[in-house]
Amino acid sequence: MKILDAILKRGMPAFAAFIAAVAATVFVFSPAHAGSVESLYKGKNLTILIGHPPGGSYDLYAQLAAIHMGKYIAGNPNVIVQHMPGGGGRKAASHYMNKVAADGMTIALLPDTLAHIQLLTPKRGKWDASKIRYIGRFAPANAAFAVRKDAPATTIEGMRKTELIVGCTGKSARSAQMPAALKNVGGFKLKLICGYKGSKGATLATLRGEVDMVSKNWAAFKSADGPEMASGNLKIVLQAGLERDKDLPNVPLLQEIVSDPQAKKVLEFIGSGAPIGRSLMAKPGTPDDVVTALRGAFQKMVKDPAFLSDAAKRKAIIDPATGEQVEAVNRDIFKADAALIKAANKALDTSGAGEVKKKK
Repeated sequence: MKILDAILKRGMPAFAAFIAAVAATVFVFSPAHAGSVESLYKGKNLTILIGHPPGGSYDLYAQLAAIHMGKYIAGNPNVIVQHMPGGGGRKAASHYMNKVAADGMTIALLPDTLAHIQLLTPKRGKWDASKIRYIGRFAPANAAFAVRKDAPATTIEGMRKTELIVGCTGKSARSAQMPAALKNVGGFKLKLICGYKGSKGATLATLRGEVDMVSKNWAAFKSADGPEMASGNLKIVLQAGLERDKDLPNVPLLQEIVSDPQAKKVLEFIGSGAPIGRSLMAKPGTPDDVVTALRGAFQKMVKDPAFLSDAAKRKAIIDPATGEQVEAVNRDIFKADAALIKAANKALDTSGAGEVKKKK
């Protein structure tokens, strides 16, 4: 107290200097800032939060990271996966961005549309995706559209003339919004039926003939539906993204099937999250040294022969990018003006979607 009293008598400059010195001391000894990433993680669990149920592409990549990433992180934490499905990943995103501590103990693999949700539906996207610290990308996430072989129409022109039923998870999910854009901007005759449990459920409904089309990440098709595509039971007819996926060089992008310049711009914006793809992220505010350590571990993991072998067995696409590269893509999305955002909202309208009839 005597020291503080003396400082106060010397006036505000001395007091400010004292407070700064105290803050600096706290900063130095804070575990996250002391270069003690090893002590932060040693003997601990590092959680990867995903907003979707098991079986899809989010789970695929999260499980790969859970197996292979820990050995490259100082302290060698035990990496576990936590599922929090709901709202097309929005439930987990809200929980992560608003309730989870920014201490690096929980990272996430959330939808590449977080920026779009925030811009298009701010009441739902109550977070600041512009500040997300991306760790690294496993692969881009072009959405692919598949029709069953005996659907009423299986060509782009045919789908403009003949009604197809699309199976989707929820009205706010990408599996509904992307087909809605085809209907509202592309002129396709589509009827959306939502309520299927995960992308796997919607795909099974397509194969059973309950619906005619399903849309999900191309990586999910590749890892889970190879035999069905090889046999012709499922046919990929379209994809959404900024560039054609390397696996689908002959499948057109949404913006390539329309002639109107504004429609092209809207459909391109809708697919602009695809380069973010399946990326691990840290919460805004996570200490820089922790982010740097996680980024380094990620880049080592995606070059590890054991990881690549495991990914190949699971038919997981690996086309990595650094956290810095992903953040640059994210910043570009936030450059959209009000007119484009308004037009995209209209394109993604799923209000007319029906619901799956529940069995008694």
